[in-house]
Amino acid sequence: MAEPVIKVEGLGKKYIIGHQAKGGYKTVRDQIGDNFKTIFSKTKQMFSGQQMVEGDQVEEFWALKDVNFEVKQGDTLGIIGRNGAGKSTLLKVLSRITEPTTGKILLRGRVASLLEVGTGFHPELSGRENIFLNGAILGMSRAEIKRKFDEIVAFSGIEKFLDTPVKRYSSGMYVRLAFSVAAHLEPEILIVDEVLAVGDAEFQKKCLGKMKEVNNKDGRTVLFVSHNLAAIEQFCKRGIMLKNGQVAFMGNANEAINYYQISNDIESSFIHTESLEKAPGNENIRLLKFEVFPLIGETLSISSGIGFELQFFNQKKNINLDATFELKKMDETVVFHHGALITKDNNSAEGIYTIRGEIDKYILNAGTYKFKLIFGENQRYPLLIVDDFIKFEILNETIGSNSEVLPGLLRLNIPYKISVQPYTYAK
Repeated sequence: MAEPVIKVEGLGKKYIIGHQAKGGYKTVRDQIGDNFKTIFSKTKQMFSGQQMVEGDQVEEFWALKDVNFEVKQGDTLGIIGRNGAGKSTLLKVLSRITEPTTGKILLRGRVASLLEVGTGFHPELSGRENIFLNGAILGMSRAEIKRKFDEIVAFSGIEKFLDTPVKRYSSGMYVRLAFSVAAHLEPEILIVDEVLAVGDAEFQKKCLGKMKEVNNKDGRTVLFVSHNLAAIEQFCKRGIMLKNGQVAFMGNANEAINYYQISNDIESSFIHTESLEKAPGNENIRLLKFEVFPLIGETLSISSGIGFELQFFNQKKNINLDATFELKKMDETVVFHHGALITKDNNSAEGIYTIRGEIDKYILNAGTYKFKLIFGENQRYPLLIVDDFIKFEILNETIGSNSEVLPGLLRLNIPYKISVQPYTYAK
């Protein structure tokens, strides 16, 4: 059995956080005394090698605590979790940017890290000079950089600005150049932290393609942190979910994404398995199943489209039966209120009915939603109303250079047509 290329045991990272004491009036004498105490405290921290902090009160904060996992050669590992879960701290420790407080890390092979845009770039130097500088920082020899120089430049697409100081580059140009240098380093381990969020959609696709290439062709190991869970699902074989600095789940990527959704109180399916009498509802309607699922792929996202299927037992005969689906955001904003007339000629029967609906891709924005169900007779008299029956989350996807969740209920893919015509000044 091959030994892991990354082995993390009992890893912890502690920070000391300072707070100012609240309230209370201080005399000049008290303030002078506090200043002397602060100078003494900071001098003591400096000589003892402790982290220097500001504030009257200090507390410990563990960004990572007792983290354990292994990564085999050729694995693609996605690391997910909410903001503050410890994802970026973990990558900084693995990249040797910061030292762990506890535990140990074993890395076999050369590591290339792409954590922040332009790390290792000198703003006054040109793109050409920074390729050599950044390559040297990442461990490439000058001969190796020269040999791959044309490939790096071609992949980055910044040929026209190669001799321009990088301080004049946009964030997108920065990330193009930084990713290109790191990807051509040929490391055994490539660590990438959300940098794809800065590039445009075409370059993001190019980056994912390059990451797949170095993984499939050369068997290199890739660790990838992203809030874009659709990209994690597309690229990664395995996944780790961090919560409060600890590993909450480890398994394949799809399982990790599903665990993330469930752990955040996201329930996208209901199936009743007991007797009909115990099914939720009343003497008119009994609910048997309600599922929300992606039309494309395995994860609900902006581009997956959304299907939903309701199965219920109807006991009201000889009526015009209808069912209405009201989709709401968690703040009770109604997205739509849409119904289906199930029977038209007062011919409803006692039995199990199934209704399936679809919402096309690029309609709903990222976020958490819930369904309200309303069953009625003749579209007038309610038979059963069920609030907040199903909750589900639509994952965000990067658009252009923006990876943030955009405002609004809709995330339409509008094909704009743009034209321009010259303006002639009147004489």
